[in-house]
Formats: sequence, C-alpha cells, structure tokens
Amino acid sequence: MDGRKRAAGWGVLALWVIVLALAAPLASGLGEVQRDRAVDYLPASADSTQVAKIAEQMPGGDSTDLVLVYHREGGLTAGDRATAAREVAAVAAGHPLTSMPRPVPSQDGTTLLYAVSSTGPGTDEVARDVFVREVREKVSGWVGGPGALATDASEVYGSLDGPLLYTTVAVVAVLLIVIYRSPFLWLVPLVVAGAADYLSMAVTYVLHQGFDISVSGQSTGVMTILVFGAGTDYALLLVSRYREELRRVERPYDAMAAALRGCGPAVLASSGTVALGMLCLLAADMNSSRGMGPTAAVGVLCALVAMLTLLPALLVVLGRRVFWPLVPAYGSQVKAARRSLFTAMGSTAGRRPLPVLFAGAAALAALALGVLNLPGTLKQEDSFSTAPEAVTAMKTLATAYPQMGTQPVTVAARDADAASVVERARGTEGVARVERGRSGGGWSEISVVVAHPPQSAGETAAIRELRSVLGEGVYVGGPSAEQLDMADTSARDRKVVVPLVLVVVLIVLIVLLRSLVAPLILIAAVVAVWGAALGIGGLVFGWLFGFEGTDPGLALLSFVFLVALGVDYGIFVMHRMREECLGGLEPGPAALAALRTTGGVIASAGLVLAATFAVLVNMPMVQLAELGFVIAVGVLLDTFLVRTYLVTSASVVLGRRVWWPGALAKTPAVRDGDVGGAGDSGGAGDSGDSGDGSEAERLPVGV
Repeated sequence: MDGRKRAAGWGVLALWVIVLALAAPLASGLGEVQRDRAVDYLPASADSTQVAKIAEQMPGGDSTDLVLVYHREGGLTAGDRATAAREVAAVAAGHPLTSMPRPVPSQDGTTLLYAVSSTGPGTDEVARDVFVREVREKVSGWVGGPGALATDASEVYGSLDGPLLYTTVAVVAVLLIVIYRSPFLWLVPLVVAGAADYLSMAVTYVLHQGFDISVSGQSTGVMTILVFGAGTDYALLLVSRYREELRRVERPYDAMAAALRGCGPAVLASSGTVALGMLCLLAADMNSSRGMGPTAAVGVLCALVAMLTLLPALLVVLGRRVFWPLVPAYGSQVKAARRSLFTAMGSTAGRRPLPVLFAGAAALAALALGVLNLPGTLKQEDSFSTAPEAVTAMKTLATAYPQMGTQPVTVAARDADAASVVERARGTEGVARVERGRSGGGWSEISVVVAHPPQSAGETAAIRELRSVLGEGVYVGGPSAEQLDMADTSARDRKVVVPLVLVVVLIVLIVLLRSLVAPLILIAAVVAVWGAALGIGGLVFGWLFGFEGTDPGLALLSFVFLVALGVDYGIFVMHRMREECLGGLEPGPAALAALRTTGGVIASAGLVLAATFAVLVNMPMVQLAELGFVIAVGVLLDTFLVRTYLVTSASVVLGRRVWWPGALAKTPAVRDGDVGGAGDSGGAGDSGDSGDGSEAERLPVGV
C-alpha cells in the first residue's frame, strides 16, 4: 500500500513534467505579445486612445515622432548649426519622413529643435526601436520625443524580466534558508514556485490569444512577484502543517493527506479571495489596470495549483529526510518552549484590549495623514529612476523653450470637418500654432502646438479648452493628453473598482466565516493598512527616494493588492479562531490561541511576501518602485500590527458578538480559558511548529 502511495507521488511529478513540456512553447511566446505602447496603458474610452487608434489606420500607419535637440550652454556656433543641418539631411535621406524637418531655434540661442516624423515603422514596436536607434547613430545631439521615450521605456521593461526574476528568487531563497534552517528543504518550494511562474506565463499567453487581454511589462513583472510571494506563503503553511503531522503519522503520504485536509480549505479560500479581488480590476477603464487583473489572478491560481499538487508530491517522494538536520521523527514530542513573541503580543492585547485597539487605530490614522504629502502626478520625464536620453532631451527643451510646447497635441477630425476644426483650434486660448497633417480613412490629423511647456498647468488647461471648443466627434490626443487621460481615468476607476473590491471580498468573507461582524473587522483593518502604507509613501517618496511625482494608478493598484493580500492572512487567523471557538473557547481566548498557533508561520509568510514586493523598489521604473514600496510596507503593517494587536484586541472586546449573526454568537461555551490557557491550547488544528513552541524547529520570527 505504501508503495502505491509513493507511486502516486511519482505520477503527479510525471504529470507536471508533461504539463510544463506542453507549456514551454506558450510561455516562450509571452514576450512576443507583451506590449508597452502608450495605447496599451491608456484608458479604453479616452480621446487620446481614439487618436492613437485612428493614427494606426492612416496611410503608412502610426507615426513615430521624434525631436532632435542640439544644445550648447554658451550658445550654438555656426559650425554646430551646419552639423545639425547635415545630420538632419542624412536622417531624411535614409528614412521615409512625412516632411522635411525645419530648425526651430530657442530665443537664447543655446538650442536648436528639429521635429522628425516617420510612418516607416508603423505600429511595429521592433521597427520603431530600430528607427530610433538608427537616428541616434546619425545624430550627435539628443533624440527625444514620444517615439524615443517609448523606445527607452521598452528597453527598460525588456531589461526587467531577468533581474526581477533573479532578485526575487535570491530574496526568497535567503528567507527560506533562514526560516527552515535546512540545506535542502528551501529548494523544494523555490523549484515549485519556478514551475508555477512558468505555467502562469503559458496561461497568460493563452488568455491573450483567446480574449485579447493586455499584456505589459508591468503586469508580467507583478505576476512574477505574486507567484513567488503568494506561492511561498502557501508553501510555508503547508510545510509547517506537514512537519507537525509527521510527528503524529508514520507514513509521509498519510501525513501529507492530513496536512492538506487541515490547511487546504483555508489556503483555497484565501487564494480564491485574492484572485477574485484581482479580477475586480476588469471593471477598470485603464488598459494597464484592466490587463493586470487577470494576469495577477492567473499568477495566484497557478501558485495555488502548484503548491497543492506539485509541492506535496515532491515532499512525499523525498520523505522525512528533506527536513535534515531537523527531521521530525514519528512519535516524537516537541520541546517545551519559552514564551513566544506572539504569546507576549497576544497577552498585551488580552489584558488591555481597548487601549491597544485605540492606540493602534490612532497610529494608523496618523500615518495615513502622510497621504496629504504625496507628490503630484508623475510626469513622463520623471518615470525613470535614471534618466535616459529621451528624458534629457525633454528637460533641455523645457528649459530652452519655456513659452512653447515641444510636444504637439494631435487632433483627429473627420475630413469634412477638418477645415472648421483648424479654424476653431487657432482661436482657442493657449494655442500657438495649428497645422493640418495626414488624411486617410475619412479622418484628418491636425497638429496643435500649445504656448506652454509639456504637462504644465497651462498646457493642461489648453487641452481641456480644446476638447470643450472642438466638441463631440473630434478627438484630442498626443503624449500630454495621454497623461491627462490617465490621471482622470484613474480617479474614475477608484470610484468604481474600490467599492466593487470591498463588496466582493466582504461577501466571500461572510460566506467563509458565517458572520457579518468578523468580516467587517477584517475589511476595516485592511483599509486602514492601505491608508497608512500610502501615507508612509507620502512621507518618504520625495525626500528619501527623490521621486518627483506619484503614478496615477498607485492608489487603486495598491488598494486592490493590499485588501486582497491582507484579507488572505486574515482568513488564516480567523479560520483558526473559528476552529478554536467550535472547540469551546470564547472568542477572546480563541483569538489569542489563534495568534499563538498561527503567528509564527504567518509572520514568516508576511516577511517573504513583503520582501518579494520590495524587490520592485530597486527597479528602474518609478511606477513599479512606488507600488512595490507601498505593498511591502502595508504587508508588514498588516502582519505585525493589525493581525497581532488590532484584530486580536477587537475580538477580545466584542466577545461572541464577533460572530454575529452566526450560530457561534449564540452557542454557549463548552470550555473557557484565560490568556495563559489560550496560549497553551493546541491540538490537531495547529498551523505550524511555530505554534507548538519547538525550541529546535520553530520559525525564527515566532520566538
């Protein structure tokens, strides 16, 4: 019988080998469908998105617009101007340009600007990047403009995959070695997480091909972080429970079956809640946010499948020896433990629940005030940690041409209305110059130069005025309009997605916990954590990291991730608390028992998840760095403040009312216990060795 069970483990491994072999061509194709064009991030219904789509249908396809910048601090010489003219002529001779570029000198004589536009690359990102690189080879000045900025952003996102994966793996490996203190065991969940990441890439590719979901460098990067972070969390919970069962059950297969029965339902519930929370992003109008929803959900679900199938199979096949040198022998007893950190925390919350609750809530509220210090909307040129050439060109132009827009606004109008639109645009306040460009497919392009620097308050006002004056059926786009649409749509998405996430998660929690009060406590806790984490970001983004602005999507994305992931941990704690209450404990002592028995493993899981998201802080894109920082800080707050103090103290204060209106709110206690008794309660439901207090094997954060 034992041989058959071991063979079942080998069968699961063989099945995973087949699945990964079939997934290989699909996973390798994900990079080919990944797009980081502006239209892939823009709001689906915005003016700027319509302009981008119309431009793709014009003769020659979408245009790649560049700005060649020649600059000398003391003033350009005659030789500089001759060199510029010669190099621009070489560019025109080697590439199909829409028109011959004309020089535009700055008033102080330090800078010369040439606007270059080509439809040669069309909508092909690879052709665009080749065109930009070839122009840069021919030009001694700086090459900027929307096309160059897109190429620089594409190169940055393309360079993220390797470093992001390697850094994430290294961080998780170090933490697992510290937690497990085994030369072998840490490799198992890491290999399984790698397999889950590979599978998630294949599934995401299939979803893109079947449903045309947007796949960007940002969404795939976050997916990788989620796979390793959430997957390692599930592994910590399962391995901890499995190690406990190995002391009670002789055969590894039977011990694993018991471990899966014990913690499997909570893992399924928590991962399902996270996936549903992520899928709420499908209601967003921002393409980048809407595309991140399904990719993030795929990452969590693939991690879940791998950790509940491949990980158990590997552990069963490897047997007890994988835990060496701390092998849990059958029939062995854990050593008596010193008073654990989480027992001490729980005792504080149990003795003085109201002061602890109010103090913790006040601390989170005070930190949330930092939101008022968040920098303004992030500009394009401030999106990179290290400024590429296109950003250098943009900043030089902003200084040299303070009274003129250097990024034309593009207007798309029907051919029959084009002449009228040109006249109305010329009469709009804040407009310096208007020129009619290409026509095709019944549409005409109109280039509008605004008399204000890019992304300034004056330019924003001029764009809004253009849209008001030109009316329905005329679309106003271009780089600056895109940034404006992103900010406006992010505000709209927050109003739609935030309530949706709260309602979906609340319903799931009510079904799982059979209570209304307990879910409301968890929801209030994670919302408070989000506000505090965002407030800490407001306090450090400027003076510590030097960020010049905040990504418009930061508030929404950080909310979705922190609520979903915070509730994830809340389910583990409340699930154990409910188990203790069903065993007869009152909610107060049950909460303390749940904290003691799950605190160590959840703290370790929180550290791993926070560390994986902290990897994003070192990435060269400010958007990713801000998102990673806020989520990492939020996870730590949730793990060590909210989960340990606030939820516990609230449960002590409310008593059986925490389970209202469920049956547990009315059922009399079978047994009772004080703080000390709760600290000693254990049993088959223990979630990990950190809870049993083993001196040799407990998780390091639990003592």
